[in-house]
Amino acid sequence: MTISKELLFRSCSQFDVTVSDECADRLDTYARLLIDYNEKVNLTAITQPDEIVRKHFTDSLLLLRYVTLHKGTRFADIGTGGGFPGAVLLCAVPEMDAVLVDSINKKLDFVRFLLHELGLKAEVLTARAEELGRKGEYRETFDVVTARAVAQLNQLSEYCMPLVKVGGVFAPMKGKLEEDEQQRGFGAIANLGGKVEKNISLTPDGAQRHIVIAKKISQTPTKYPRNQAQISKKPL
Repeated sequence: MTISKELLFRSCSQFDVTVSDECADRLDTYARLLIDYNEKVNLTAITQPDEIVRKHFTDSLLLLRYVTLHKGTRFADIGTGGGFPGAVLLCAVPEMDAVLVDSINKKLDFVRFLLHELGLKAEVLTARAEELGRKGEYRETFDVVTARAVAQLNQLSEYCMPLVKVGGVFAPMKGKLEEDEQQRGFGAIANLGGKVEKNISLTPDGAQRHIVIAKKISQTPTKYPRNQAQISKKPL
């Protein structure tokens, strides 16, 4: 089984994202490993090669249009699951300093296997984001923090913003972003030291997508992040 690299190049070019041949080769292997591994661990409901290209790979790579990732960029993907978008972006920018985080270790076992097979390096952590946000070696150390289809934006912001360094970027990738969620989320970002610079609406596969670009302009108050129960019970 191989993906259509022509489809990958075409899908990404529609959004002004250039994919190298090396990245396409890595993603071809990624798709094969994902489909095989998915038979024993539920990583995704999307298993057709063309759908993987459109809904996982192109969707993940869209971030490259709005965020600069390069050698040495300290990058975190929160709730990475099967590696979306973090491992996909690592296929495109293998030199960045990536940390891929999820609370479900059996999914991260696949990510570790995937990176080994692709010859890529990243720190893969079984942890909750709010725990990392209280640890000195992670708090406010990242240039870019992202999360794809994880939690309501106001809750997600409390998980992620404490990890972003001042001058860095929080770039959540959402599906449909209703007005109410947007307002609460943008308010939370401001309370946590951020300023929303862009709210991008896209339809890469016919479904609505939003990418929010928020710059960290001041330190997050030390009381954040709270524990998961508090975040869920009384979200910002």
